[in-house]
Amino acid sequence: MTPLDALDARILLALDDEPTQTTLGLARELDVARNTVHARLRRLEEQGALREPSRRLDPRAMGYELLAFVMLSISQSARDAAVENLARLPEIIEMHAISGEGDLLARVVARDTQHLYELTSDILAIDGILRSNTTIVLADEIPSRAGPLLRTLL
Repeated sequence: MTPLDALDARILLALDDEPTQTTLGLARELDVARNTVHARLRRLEEQGALREPSRRLDPRAMGYELLAFVMLSISQSARDAAVENLARLPEIIEMHAISGEGDLLARVVARDTQHLYELTSDILAIDGILRSNTTIVLADEIPSRAGPLLRTLL
């Protein structure tokens, strides 16, 4: 992946301010040729630097009021099958292989604590999952963001 530069950062920050802005609108705002903006956005998409728009969605808008992190310990011999089965659960919105006490860290959403209980029970029923440790999020102190990182490129 080609590292982002100042122009990429300016384009992305402008899209943060106005997500529905057209390529022409961005070009005018940034005083850059439309073809340049178009090429930059295409490169960012092709390289995987831009993720799908649905990642911007707040799950609370769909009734998933509760956010939690679930640390999982897994049987290493069943890792691939366990991850494949975990990926089938739509409430797991993000998952990472980690070092430390656990093997996987899942970011999950639920409608309420009962739903979270049912979800963690479903997770524990998956072959290869040995145990879980769940932490409920009480408040978003610093929501997921990239803007401050982008500003360091300016």
